[in-house]
Amino acid sequence: MLLFKQVLPFQKHISKLKKEGKKIGFVPTMGALHQGHVSLIRQSLKDTDCTVSSIFVNPTQFNDPSDLQKYPRTPEKDLAELLNTGNQVLFMPDVTEVYPPSKKLKLDLDFGYLDQPMEGAHRPGHFAGVAQVVKRLIEIVKPHYLYMGQKDFQQFTIIQHMLNELKSPVKLIVCPIIRESDGLAMSSRNVLLTPQQRSLAPAIHQALQDAKMKIHAQFPRQIEAEALSQLSAQGLQPEYFSIVEGRTLRPVELFEETDFAVACTAVKIGNVRLIDNMILKEE
Repeated sequence: MLLFKQVLPFQKHISKLKKEGKKIGFVPTMGALHQGHVSLIRQSLKDTDCTVSSIFVNPTQFNDPSDLQKYPRTPEKDLAELLNTGNQVLFMPDVTEVYPPSKKLKLDLDFGYLDQPMEGAHRPGHFAGVAQVVKRLIEIVKPHYLYMGQKDFQQFTIIQHMLNELKSPVKLIVCPIIRESDGLAMSSRNVLLTPQQRSLAPAIHQALQDAKMKIHAQFPRQIEAEALSQLSAQGLQPEYFSIVEGRTLRPVELFEETDFAVACTAVKIGNVRLIDNMILKEE
């Protein structure tokens, strides 16, 4: 595996590969890698000639400075995981490489309603930072395919909107959520849970499963209210449990009115904030 920390030598290498006709797959990460990330890399390895991953903890997407400070960083473990998986190129820049002071990199794009509900309401400015860094990394890497996980449902919906608006040739590939044996969605933040908190965390997946079982018998608002009560009763602190139309992210009023309904939730366990989702209906 080749490791690059600077933009220019990295781009020189990628340009050479593209001139040879190689297809480039790109998996952006913030490190603290787990099997969810590994699944994205493996999919890229199947689809493309060269898989590029990045490790960059992007400061512009953290609305809470303490959240940025405590975000897990495990570079040695990450390098071992990438080598073991077969990742071919790693881009691991510092902040000045991604955001050089001489470059104007503010992304002026209207996401309409997409960045307003759920994560947008609870983390102001988050998606502006996410879109900014993904656009910048795509400009640097110039991949053919971009791989993201379904766990960040609102995020990949916004990134797809950005790619469409920018008329980008990059194709977004969304890969399924990878879960622990007890249903907890794999996340870099899971390592921050205490053993007792970790024992409570599967209740998130259980609430999503229960919601899916109710779609033929109850209205969306009923299901949401019951899920919030269920999570609270388990000792968790739910921020939201929203049933939305999977393309627009607007609330679903009747399941009969859409062919794509998704339940999305964010839950705090102590000081650790976890997100998850489940497709309830898809034609």
